[in-house]
Amino acid sequence: MSTNCMFPVYSSFCAFFMQILRHEEFSEGCKACCNGPYDGKWSKTMVGYGPEDNHFVMELTYNYGVGSYKLGNDFQCIHIDHPDAYNRILSGVWPTLPSSDESKVEVEMPGGYKFRIYNREPDGDPVKMVVLSCSDLKRSIRMSFWHFLLIVMTEYWSRKCGMSLLSSTSTDAVFSFGSGQCSLKLVAVTVPIDHASAFGRIAFACPQEQLFGLQQLMDAEKETILKRLVSLDTPGKATVEVIILADPDGHEICFVGGEAFGKLSQVDPNAEQLLTKAMLSDRSDDWFEKHGGKAIQ
Repeated sequence: MSTNCMFPVYSSFCAFFMQILRHEEFSEGCKACCNGPYDGKWSKTMVGYGPEDNHFVMELTYNYGVGSYKLGNDFQCIHIDHPDAYNRILSGVWPTLPSSDESKVEVEMPGGYKFRIYNREPDGDPVKMVVLSCSDLKRSIRMSFWHFLLIVMTEYWSRKCGMSLLSSTSTDAVFSFGSGQCSLKLVAVTVPIDHASAFGRIAFACPQEQLFGLQQLMDAEKETILKRLVSLDTPGKATVEVIILADPDGHEICFVGGEAFGKLSQVDPNAEQLLTKAMLSDRSDDWFEKHGGKAIQ
């Protein structure tokens, strides 16, 4: 998720009872475009309900030189099961969107990202579902990318990281890696998918030795590879290898070597302090105001 202002974003995730897992600052753009197609200084902040190796977490990217992003129709919402967050939001700490379903509240984060918070106890990770738009559901399930990933993950990875098709109708399809984990829902839309400039990507960890094989398989199937296998450095932390793919609708998917990622993604007990320090010391608005203003994407 891309943001142009960290203070309100931080406050909204606190309302959901999420924690800051790690915060990292970078002096130049990412080789795999983790911060989008931008050069210059940026940061990433991981937030969620627990460690990244067994929770679905959100990565917030902040480009110091970008003033705003345009939200497309590719991302629909994220579902969260958390009674305490549900009650806190109903108490008025965050505005809600109109809904006739009393079992949930729907909120819009800074930047336009929508979350649905349900009044029910979670089974495992409270983050239950990511919902994305799909222009041709039959193609995505039966003919192309997500169906192919099912084959790859269940056969090539010997079902260890297998993704299952839980359900499908004429309007949506739900995929999952297993019980208690966040699922992926593709919802058919009748208009072209527009990723605009606020687009993001989903990341999965897998055994590092299988990344090159995945790249070969995608080449053989003539699927889109946005970034071929590349090593990414994080100052003072482990170097990881990633490959960035895209499905038929242009949704970006990152596969990262799990062994190195397990070291990189350790929860940092100083993460919240680092984020707070970065927000308080951010003078980019003042600097860019004197130099023509921040970019509007």
